Amino acid sequence: MTVNNECPICKKRKGERFCPALGQKICAICCGTEREVTIDCPADCAYLISAHRYEVKHAKPINPAEIPFRDVSYPPDLIHEFRPVVSGIAYAVLKGAAESPSATDADALTGLQAIAETYRTLGSGLYYEKPPAGGPPQSIYTAIAKFLDDFKKQGAEQPGAPRISDTKLFYLLVFLFRVGKQQTNGRPRARIFLEFLRTQFPKMTQPREEPSRIIVP
Repeated sequence: MTVNNECPICKKRKGERFCPALGQKICAICCGTEREVTIDCPADCAYLISAHRYEVKHAKPINPAEIPFRDVSYPPDLIHEFRPVVSGIAYAVLKGAAESPSATDADALTGLQAIAETYRTLGSGLYYEKPPAGGPPQSIYTAIAKFLDDFKKQGAEQPGAPRISDTKLFYLLVFLFRVGKQQTNGRPRARIFLEFLRTQFPKMTQPREEPSRIIVP
């Protein structure tokens, strides 16, 4: 137990904010510096929600040098043309993350980046797969890969079904990866991107009823 309402993290300042993750009151400074870093904050924490709103309001444009796959460009209309596929990929991210409750934005981005690299090679006529080595990133990678494999098989087996090249699938993966980088704050335990994706699918138990949703930055 802490003494005199002492913050259990720094043990210097008075605990003023109740932390639902720790079940104790911590000081405002530790709340600000340790949230989503050493503290696994629940999404409904009032202080976390307030902090995220502040971050959105004061967000700065991504440095061009830090844009994921910055050597890659694609027609803007491509995303709108294949918006159901983007939604399917996004839902696959959530399915993979659901297998590991501890999954974070960093895990989602690792899985997305790895599958994008795989499809970059497929688009060039080669095949080189290097999935993440275990944990939530691997689950997310596997879920996306299965969705894309099933989508391509459907296109090949059913007359009139939509078809899309591996290169275009790579572009869609890059797009969603960039959205993720824009949405998250970069803290190791942040789940802002994952929560953003969940808002796109209010009925997660019925993914096929949400085919036309589009993920936008």
